[in-house]
Amino acid sequence: MPYPFHWFPADGRRHATLDQRPRGGFPATREVTALCGRELTADDSAEGWFWPTCRGCAPETRRIAAAHTAQPPLLFG
Repeated sequence: MPYPFHWFPADGRRHATLDQRPRGGFPATREVTALCGRELTADDSAEGWFWPTCRGCAPETRRIAAAHTAQPPLLFG
């Protein structure tokens, strides 16, 4: 199952969001709420995917991914 967050380039960094992503990605005019707490305008340029990862979004994606993939303990009766 895919993670509930999506990556997008904006403001010189690659950010992550829980906002619903349109088919084909976020257009350059779309305001997106990043996991770092900032409201950003998405950048749809190809070079944006080579920007460094946002230091505020990265730990949030790891936390969400860990919670998303956690398995409940098996119960034996």
